[in-house]
Amino acid sequence: MSLTSIIKSNSKIKRFVYWTLCPVNQARPRLWVKLFINPFVHKKGKGSLIRRRTRMDIMPWNKFRLGTNSTIEDFSTVNNLVGDVIIGDRTRIGMSNVLIGPICIGNDVIFAQNIVLSGLNHGYEDIEKPPASQKTTQSEIIVENDVWLGANCVIVAGITIGKHSVVAAGSIVTKNVPPFSVVAGNPAKIIKQYNKETLRWEKVNK
Repeated sequence: MSLTSIIKSNSKIKRFVYWTLCPVNQARPRLWVKLFINPFVHKKGKGSLIRRRTRMDIMPWNKFRLGTNSTIEDFSTVNNLVGDVIIGDRTRIGMSNVLIGPICIGNDVIFAQNIVLSGLNHGYEDIEKPPASQKTTQSEIIVENDVWLGANCVIVAGITIGKHSVVAAGSIVTKNVPPFSVVAGNPAKIIKQYNKETLRWEKVNK
């Protein structure tokens, strides 16, 4: 039996190992993990940049990858505790964004400011327990290549934003967005799509 299997099969050992990596009731790694483990486990592409004021709640048991020539701006939070966070090449994550895995972001993507993507949900069904004490669920968010997300968007768990789509500022995206679409509103609805026959962006009749 591997060391990982032994740890996972014994709840006491598992709790102890978790405590050595992350303080109780905290969502960020201990300093020694940040300094001596994460730089060797997680991948950062050539020319990429994570600004100094970014909060990186990154643990070694899930993946974090930042592609070539990509940037995560100040005051953002990146969290991979419950799922991988993968960011492609030439992608810019704007100021004050929140990324909670599992998330996969493609190449040449633009995030404006104050955007929230969370692949995590808390259970609430048991009324005898607070949601914070109930089982969490995870469902990957996928943002395909060439997407532009406007400021103050929220993308909920399990959503796919198709290639070369635009999400208007302030939108709450609760359904998948097809490629080459513009969506807006709460909940977000398609307002334009690219017509490959006319080679034009056309309004969608409501």
